[in-house]
Amino acid sequence: MLNYFNVSNEDIVRNIKISCKIPDVVEAIATQKIIAETALELGIKVEEEDLQTEADCVRLEKKLVKAKDTLSWLKKHHLSLDDFEELVHRNILSKKLANHLFTEQVERFFYEHQLNYVAAVTYEVILDDRDLALELFYALQEGEISFQEIARQYIQAPEIRRASGYQGIRHRTDFRPEIASAVFAATPPQILKPITTPTGVYLIWVEEIIQPQLDEKLRQKIITDLFSGWLKQQIEQQEIVIQFDLDSNSKSSKQLLTSA
Repeated sequence: MLNYFNVSNEDIVRNIKISCKIPDVVEAIATQKIIAETALELGIKVEEEDLQTEADCVRLEKKLVKAKDTLSWLKKHHLSLDDFEELVHRNILSKKLANHLFTEQVERFFYEHQLNYVAAVTYEVILDDRDLALELFYALQEGEISFQEIARQYIQAPEIRRASGYQGIRHRTDFRPEIASAVFAATPPQILKPITTPTGVYLIWVEEIIQPQLDEKLRQKIITDLFSGWLKQQIEQQEIVIQFDLDSNSKSSKQLLTSA
């Protein structure tokens, strides 16, 4: 037999507070207010056709194929149809404002920071012993062993071992600085001389260096990054007043704030 219990608005707010999520919630609210106010000042509007297009994008992203899927998703998140429309409206306003503010800055930003968008395809094995790493490095150069054999022998994590130490496509900022400088100076395919770091000795096979192309995907990423930075700056300039009691501490609970 199922047991039912009620969860009130007060319960939800209290849980958010006790879970230490108030700063995140407040920042999200401040972000929406800044977007709405700036869009109004700039005369940016959401048209009816925009709502339908973005609603389709949201449903696609959430894999809501049928109407009943959407209704189930709304029920799960305790959203009404009006709430869903507001969510879609906010998405559109955010995208339109971001594009309005930063579209013309994309190309200059890309060329000024082009090195950050160069990517590398690498495989790596992390060892504890530099002498062992050097021995394996020279064995690789002489063709006495393959990188796959080294990975199978020295990588502990099963999934990474099965992928022979494959790290995927990563950008300069994804690597430790001392590793990035070596990786992006390589002429692939190339095995790098072992690199010693505080976390271990890295034996890295650089398979490919991918030069960046300013396609639509990267263009939108740059706009999003610039917009996020702008929003953070705007929030830091605001004095945010929270209009509910955050200081209801009893005398006994205040003792928890000091050592015994």
